[in-house]
Amino acid sequence: LDIPDLKELFSEFADVPVVSISNSQRQPFPKMNWQGTVYHGLPLDLYKPGDGRGNYLAFLGRICPEKRVDRAIKIAQRAEMKIKIAAKIDNADREYMETKIEPLLDHQLVEFVGEVDRAAKQKLLGDAYALLFPIDWPEPFGLVMVESMACGTPVVAYRAGSVPEVIDSGLTGFIVESVDQSVEALKKIQSLDRRLCREVFERRFSSGRMAVDYLKIYEKLLTVPR
Repeated sequence: LDIPDLKELFSEFADVPVVSISNSQRQPFPKMNWQGTVYHGLPLDLYKPGDGRGNYLAFLGRICPEKRVDRAIKIAQRAEMKIKIAAKIDNADREYMETKIEPLLDHQLVEFVGEVDRAAKQKLLGDAYALLFPIDWPEPFGLVMVESMACGTPVVAYRAGSVPEVIDSGLTGFIVESVDQSVEALKKIQSLDRRLCREVFERRFSSGRMAVDYLKIYEKLLTVPR
């Protein structure tokens, strides 16, 4: 919601009830008519838990400056672990890919997978030791973190945007603020229970829970005079 053009839009329609997908998302417009926060959810049978025996790190997302795949590569190199990068490249980011990221891919620990379908995503995340989410922007939600948890795979994520709302640090992963902290967090990943990652996903981020939360807000709007 930090796009400049939205300021005029939301000022004009300030009375319209809206729902945020994280509390962090509200920061650019704290005085909007917020009715609640509903976190994204996924069907429980969309992904299944994996065992993490691939012993590699995963990066899943877009190739763009704010997602910081360059930082993910640096973390993997510092940790001396292989990293598999599954990412799409939008036309707007093609120059960034060619000039900034491609030179980093020529390393024995780095494997660029490209875009993946759901089956490949399941294997990528399920076999991974951990997911790296080293963002450099106020991510409004970050569904890939939930996809990873659905596969039982812990997440090492930078403290930004919605991350502290999605990741329970020390339970479903670790929240970090530097490359050094990321490397230290990776040493502690094995202390986490992958089954608990999946259980937290089922409790907090199922599509059923999401639907119920939306219905509660709709019912409130239908019964409370505006």
